[in-house]
Amino acid sequence: MNEEKDLIHRAKMGDVTAYEELISGYEKKVYNTVYRFLENVEDARDLTQEIFLKIFTSLKNFKEGSSFSTWLYRIAVNTCIDFCRRRKEDTLSILDEMDGSETSMGKYSTLPEDVVENKELKKALNDAIKALPEDQRICVVLRDIQGFSYMEIGEILKCSTGTVKSRINRGRRALRQILQKRELF
Repeated sequence: MNEEKDLIHRAKMGDVTAYEELISGYEKKVYNTVYRFLENVEDARDLTQEIFLKIFTSLKNFKEGSSFSTWLYRIAVNTCIDFCRRRKEDTLSILDEMDGSETSMGKYSTLPEDVVENKELKKALNDAIKALPEDQRICVVLRDIQGFSYMEIGEILKCSTGTVKSRINRGRRALRQILQKRELF
């Protein structure tokens, strides 16, 4: 953690190498989060670059009262929301693999019918998540897919932990109902 603070300090002083080293561990996760909002590889790449440019230009305003990752994700989520509002889009997608790859062809030992069934289940889950209200969708993605704690999500979204928990609970119940209607749960 001291190394991260040192990198932040150096980056605030204009050290581009320190900035690049600081964000290198976040690039893939931020891209995945953006891709989940946009469902478009090119838009996700462009917006991810915009986010890291915003972070670079506003790093001097980072007060270090919260963790760097929380501050970074607050910027990323807000940028995605703004982008979707500008384009009048309200979409979100889950990547096939949580490790960041966008497609999955299955393992060699996987039967073709299993691959098809997995793709159908993932599509159904993506569609169900897209159907959630924006506030629930963001909380569910940040908690269940990105793995943030309730407190971190509250900091990212600037709301209370109780609000985060209730949004996640309502979102999960809604997902369950959607998937039950489709006889997938």
